[in-house]
This record gives sequence, structure tokens and C-alpha cells, in this order.
Amino acid sequence: MNTSTPTLYQRLGGREGITRITRELVKNHLANPLVKARYETSKNLEQVERRVVEFFCAGSGGPETYSGKDMLATHRGMNISEQEFIAVLDDAMAALETCQVEAPTRNEVLGILWSLKPEVVRV
Repeated sequence: MNTSTPTLYQRLGGREGITRITRELVKNHLANPLVKARYETSKNLEQVERRVVEFFCAGSGGPETYSGKDMLATHRGMNISEQEFIAVLDDAMAALETCQVEAPTRNEVLGILWSLKPEVVRV
């Protein structure tokens, strides 16, 4: 009998589930007046989406490797406001809910995302 707790990666549905969540997240960002301009003007939204999938896969216990820049390097100079950060978190929570991720797992993801704030806001 295997009583081990599933990893966050497994609870998010593995790479397939994380890809689905990420697509929903990008859709939410593009519809969100507080952050949509940052995504509409992206030179390569597909690459951004791929990096987000990698980041979540690697960071949630999956076998994937994240090949992008670290959070601080990625967001440095973007002057992201507190309001934008909260909007992105709201979009992420909505994407998780749309993809039927259970509340305890959504809360775990929220905690992880919130912990990244010092590497994202006004850096």
C-alpha cells in the first residue's frame, strides 16, 4: 500500500495539467485591464507561456528543468506595482479554479506565488 502524499506537480495534473492552467492564466491576463498591456506587447507570448510551464513544472516537483532567468532577473526594470502583482495572483487563482484544482492545492500555490513578491514588485 502506497500512502505517500502526491507532489504539488501531481496534484496540478503533471505537465499536461500545468500547461492547461498556464493557458487559462495567460487568457485571464489578456482579459485583465490591470496587466493585459504587459502581455499584449510581449514579443513572444508562446515562449513566455513555455517558460511559465517549465517554471511551474520544475518548482512543483516535476522532472522538467527550468531554462529561463530567475525571478529577479526576469522582472528587474519592469516596475511592477503591488496592484499588478495582486491582479496576477487573482488571475492565477481563477485559472486554478477553472481547471478544477482543489482549494488546499490552490492555497498552496497562492502561498508560493506570494513568496515571490520581493523578486517581482518594484525591482
